[in-house]
Amino acid sequence: MNNLNELMRTLSQYELLRVVEREAKDLELSVYAVGGFVRDAILGRPTVDLDFVVLGHGAGIRLAQSVSRRLNGSMAHVYPKFGTAAVRVGDTMLEFVAARRESYRADSRKPIVEDGTLQDDLLRRDFTINTLAISLTGELPFGELLDPFGGLVDLDAGRIRTPRPARATFADDPLRMIRAARFAAQLDFHVNVDTCRAMRQEARRIGIVSQERITDELHKIMASPKPSVGLRILEEMALLHEFIPELSALRGVDTVAGQRHKDNFFHTLQVVDNVAETAPPDKYWLRWAALLHDIAKPRTKRFVSGTGWTFHGHEDRGARMVPKLFKKLRLPLDERMTYVSKLVALHHRPVALVDDEVTDSAVRRLLFDAGEDIEDLMTLVRADITSRNPHRVRRYLRAFDSVENKFAEVEAKDHLRNFQPPLGGREIMEVVGIKAGIAVGIIKDAVREAILDAKIPNEHTAAFALMMEIKDDALRRAQLYEEVILPMRGNERRVAHALKQEIMGGDIPEDHSAALAHLMALKTRLLVV
Repeated sequence: MNNLNELMRTLSQYELLRVVEREAKDLELSVYAVGGFVRDAILGRPTVDLDFVVLGHGAGIRLAQSVSRRLNGSMAHVYPKFGTAAVRVGDTMLEFVAARRESYRADSRKPIVEDGTLQDDLLRRDFTINTLAISLTGELPFGELLDPFGGLVDLDAGRIRTPRPARATFADDPLRMIRAARFAAQLDFHVNVDTCRAMRQEARRIGIVSQERITDELHKIMASPKPSVGLRILEEMALLHEFIPELSALRGVDTVAGQRHKDNFFHTLQVVDNVAETAPPDKYWLRWAALLHDIAKPRTKRFVSGTGWTFHGHEDRGARMVPKLFKKLRLPLDERMTYVSKLVALHHRPVALVDDEVTDSAVRRLLFDAGEDIEDLMTLVRADITSRNPHRVRRYLRAFDSVENKFAEVEAKDHLRNFQPPLGGREIMEVVGIKAGIAVGIIKDAVREAILDAKIPNEHTAAFALMMEIKDDALRRAQLYEEVILPMRGNERRVAHALKQEIMGGDIPEDHSAALAHLMALKTRLLVV
């Protein structure tokens, strides 16, 4: 495979390549298509980014400007210091760089840049599969393939290897170690032995890379057809521990009295792959829920004699870990984080509904808590079945089919999928004659609980009647809240939530003085703990 002209004719970007060729000839410049575009063209993978190397100082920017004028494109960015510029044409990004060589200081990711040859430019790249180049103009004919570092052989072998000694490549830019895992996951390739050895040796150096750059590569691993390939490499090369030690902590099996638990790290990888295989492409954040669903198991692991290994409460604790992990990893702190946290919190709840004796109330509560994400929750629950025993897998799947039938039956009666309270806060304030405050919340919570327990139907008339029945008690509890909770300061605030829960729904004496005494006694007990 020396000339790729016929292959290039089949590409949607062929005419763009011809435009670049013509503009380069007019400017008397030698230009080559390089990197991921060439790799993906040979592999038959789609791409929307085209990278070009242009020989000569400042030549990349000059050619980019000329191509932009010819195609009525927009200049996305220009970096004179590095001799690079990018042009956007529709959905396609064309990036031009003057051929250069780079060197790095040990304590920095910022390269020292000098003019170089095409060979210099290809040598500075991360892996041999990205050092392939196709001539567009210059001494060689259009479409001629250049492969100075054996990238084509590595493509055929499905191998990820560095063009230079691997430790030097990773020392220059440690992010390349994570990129190796990413390419392995995206392309279903393997990392060669020498490259793996260097990754282990240089793993600690990932600390000089910004979290944003690391997370960008993580996103690409998580979006790949089989994320476990990249995640396993990161763990085995001692990289995962450097930026998500909580995930790395899942690895390992403990044995006590002949009883062992499963390796929760490899179980988690299988769950992520199961979600990637079964969920629609737009359910990307469901993959993150799968990745983090057991994240608190190392912190909740206990061995109980006569019972074995337990991880009680790992769902709730894991859900509370999600915001901190998202913040640390520079992941979005918006509804996507809330979605992941919710699914982590709920992922064991459907298991409790498998019993034939389960009440409609329990089903209602899960439908209410999951809301519009109930299908995603069930996808995660099914993905969580990783047993190697096919009979056990079939039994679990049939059980979850039964649970979903229960959902359908209860939903048909109660319409709880996207529950909207039959009483709004404004109506409560107008009828009861109060301002926004704790009393409104008490009434709304009471109505919701009555609906979920099937004490009243999910209808306005019944909800209104309940409000009128409990409004005086709600006002009484609101007064207790103002007298007990609002004055709390300092160390006392740590027990405020528990006291609020008691005021909102606990069994409190009717007499005001007795109620205050009850709450103060509870506060004292809580502060001692």
